[in-house]
Amino acid sequence: MWFSDLIDIREFEQDVQNIFIKLSASELDSIQSPVNKKILLTVTVASVISGLLIAGIALSIIWKSRMKRRGLQSQKEDIDLPLYDFSTIAVATGHFSQTNMIGAGGFGSVYKGNLSMGQEIAVKRLSKGSRQGLEEFMNEVLLIAKLQHRNLVGLLGCCIEGEERMLIYEYMPNKSLDYFIFDDDRSFLLAWKSRFDIVLGIARGLLYLHQDSKLQVIHRDLKTSNILLDADLNPKISDFGLARIFGGNEREASTRRIIGTYGYMSPEYAFDGKFSVKSDVFSLGVVLLEIVSGKKNRGFCHPDHQHNLLGHAWLLWSVSRSLELLHESLCDSFIASQVERCIHVGLLCVQKLPGDRPTMSSVVFMLANEEAILPQPKQPGFFMEREASLIREELYTRNIITITMPEGR
Repeated sequence: MWFSDLIDIREFEQDVQNIFIKLSASELDSIQSPVNKKILLTVTVASVISGLLIAGIALSIIWKSRMKRRGLQSQKEDIDLPLYDFSTIAVATGHFSQTNMIGAGGFGSVYKGNLSMGQEIAVKRLSKGSRQGLEEFMNEVLLIAKLQHRNLVGLLGCCIEGEERMLIYEYMPNKSLDYFIFDDDRSFLLAWKSRFDIVLGIARGLLYLHQDSKLQVIHRDLKTSNILLDADLNPKISDFGLARIFGGNEREASTRRIIGTYGYMSPEYAFDGKFSVKSDVFSLGVVLLEIVSGKKNRGFCHPDHQHNLLGHAWLLWSVSRSLELLHESLCDSFIASQVERCIHVGLLCVQKLPGDRPTMSSVVFMLANEEAILPQPKQPGFFMEREASLIREELYTRNIITITMPEGR
């Protein structure tokens, strides 16, 4: 019904007629119900906001997708290594079958594979979604591609495809050093000559990292499980995910994230986060004493005292009984002067203060030269059981990461 005024209207006296009234939009708005106006406004605003949200989400997805592609492309451009297709590696490893798995670590698994041309490879496959593992992946790819030495593991290439990140290494048929020396049966397979050659090889590889390569590299996770053995038992230092490059006059660095393996970390690194070439030297000393004794530093027990392996070795050396540290499997093959020299050098490497430890050039010289005069070692780091207990308690509260290979690669 219409209640407003009607202008210029005529009255018909005969038939009843319908009246149609034409109004401008402005006049119509003025007579609309306030409630209808409010509903129309609400619907309009909601529609606009919804449209903007949908457009924003779509643009965000497109942007992230483009950034991801750019990031992936940037990663590939930064890598100076052969890039393998995922399908190639999948076929080589039997589609990552359990029968081909030869190891596992904190950030993925390791598989044995065979390329189409017959070459045996070891494939380290990064767990999807591991941010820290991705950082170590890129660190290892960018670093080891620039390093070439007979005592460093060979990196053949990598795979970066979608969410997949893989490292392709030369395959090591004799697994890792710890596979032999800590097993009562397999330890007899490594006679003293082989062990001494392995010691020299590890030392030369570490010397290359510290001094002879284009980059000065601190490994930060040297341990027996990271020493791989090829078909001829030549040692290869592996796992460079935690390595750091020192540049210019840099001699020491520090971090709040203590990453490594208990039993091999130097005191200054374990307690204060400080690391240098001397941190690697300490780790090497632990490895030397483990090779000679066939015992692990971590968890070492002796009925007569509470010291760890380092303390036990130092006690024997201080009373001229260092040969008693030798593992029984070596009794028929050892050369006394070489064994004593290895123990002596090992004790020099594990001294508590970094400044007291030798450089790697000195270590190689002392090991390779029977006529070299060796200085007297001081007490090793973590000599007292109290020190070892303190670090054990402290490390359990920190972000400690170890990467363990049950079998070699």
